[in-house]
Amino acid sequence: MKASDLFIKALENEGVEYIFGIPGEENLDFLDSLQSSSIKLILTRHEQGAAFMAATYGRMTGKTGVCLATLGPGATNFVTCAAYAQLGGFPMLMITGQKPINSSKQGKFQIVDIVRMMEPLTKSAKQIVNGGMIPSLVRDAFRIAEEERPGAVHLELPEDVAAEDVQGWHIFPYHEIRRPDADKQSLSNAIEMIKSAKQPLILIGAGANRKKVFAPLKKFVDKSGIPFFNTQMGKGVVSCENPLFLGTAALSDADVLHRVVNMADLIINIGHDVVEKPPFFMHDGGTQVIHINFNSAQVDEVYFPQLEVIGDIASSVETLCDLLPDKLENDVAKLLKKREKIRQVIHDSDDDNSFPMLPQRIVADARRALEKDAIIALDNGMYKIWFARHYHTYMPNTVLLDNALATMGAGLPSAMACALIYPKRQVMAVCGDGGFMMNSQEIETAVRLKLNLVVLIVTDSAYGMIRWKQEGQGLSDFGLQYNNPDFVKYADSYGAFGHKVQNTEEFTPLIKSCFKQGGVHIIDAPIDYKENKKLFPEQLKNA
Repeated sequence: MKASDLFIKALENEGVEYIFGIPGEENLDFLDSLQSSSIKLILTRHEQGAAFMAATYGRMTGKTGVCLATLGPGATNFVTCAAYAQLGGFPMLMITGQKPINSSKQGKFQIVDIVRMMEPLTKSAKQIVNGGMIPSLVRDAFRIAEEERPGAVHLELPEDVAAEDVQGWHIFPYHEIRRPDADKQSLSNAIEMIKSAKQPLILIGAGANRKKVFAPLKKFVDKSGIPFFNTQMGKGVVSCENPLFLGTAALSDADVLHRVVNMADLIINIGHDVVEKPPFFMHDGGTQVIHINFNSAQVDEVYFPQLEVIGDIASSVETLCDLLPDKLENDVAKLLKKREKIRQVIHDSDDDNSFPMLPQRIVADARRALEKDAIIALDNGMYKIWFARHYHTYMPNTVLLDNALATMGAGLPSAMACALIYPKRQVMAVCGDGGFMMNSQEIETAVRLKLNLVVLIVTDSAYGMIRWKQEGQGLSDFGLQYNNPDFVKYADSYGAFGHKVQNTEEFTPLIKSCFKQGGVHIIDAPIDYKENKKLFPEQLKNA
């Protein structure tokens, strides 16, 4: 059997559905083997688009997303996405080609040491030097990518190895690995701390965003009666409709939510991930913290939990729920009294009719237009904070944002992956004009795939978040503004449908009509960012 055929068999054994990518001449044997496979090739217009889609597939399914590129410039275009998946905790396998390793007639043409380049950005990076090693290397790559903490892995398949004839091969069967449970003493100590607390809070972080955690965590929240809030990447793990939900920590400090956080004497931190900006800062003699996670805490100056419950999060939370008394003696009512104040401050401009639209109105109208199970994929920009803070989420993984690498250009391909995986659900990409233009060529891919997708571009003709930081530091407004194409004509040129919002009242009906019509729609919605001043610490303290 040809080694590339064996590679495809090993991927099929792992249940791979899609390979996202752009092949090159070094991948031609692999591409030929893929023709007869059940795995679908999703050809993209840039390697970044492919890898962002693969990472999002991993994020949404928990199964490793796979992407393909050639050597040299194709592989180097994966670098940002490798960091995106690694920091975000999304399982992804990158397959890249390489010149023949046993003989070459092209010298160093296009040759970069891709394996060494990928090593600091991935959990594992290896070159395949023998076709017979493919099954074991593929099985190991998927195991590494998916085990906690999930992330990126890389395999390099040289051109001559791909063409080898392999004898006596063996496919390694997939088997699920159980994660160890937390020790009984740490669970018992956690219960004692919870029982002793007068104003406890639950914080849901990115690590709790795992399918097996959802049901036990909701049960724990409901039984304990302890109010909870979440980080940006923990958004939606427990529904915002829960009367104990306080809000999303969209900023590091000084937001209205942090007044409640500062009142707590115990924070039960479930799924803390150090890649996210900390939603609270610890100090000596301050709030006690219980760290519940798959891995021990990375201790630093602002995070040094007094108790760690290390093991499978779902199992830990389920056991804690069983150990809880029927009623806790505490005074969380004081915390819950702040809930309406938080919502009042956050939603004070939801119905503002000014145009260009305020970010609060854009978020509120998007929520009004979308179904509860709709998925929005946020690119990175100022609007991300407004959506994280204001957009109500009823189900897990219905707001996809990147609060780890926080890279621009990921929103559109992430939404495309979701539209591919969930064709019957509403999917909307939310991008700034800057982030959209970084991978806007993938609109052709979306149209070719006949996806049902709405792309909302909030336009301010500037790199708005950096401009906000510039203003916050009292610096001159300089160097961050640009011009945009006509997005309606741009959409039309790809065979998509283009729309420009002309007044605030038409925004919600427009979103609804786009989804009703189907196909790929681009909406150009001018935004007025003057409200960003409300997010400066001094304004937040006075809110």
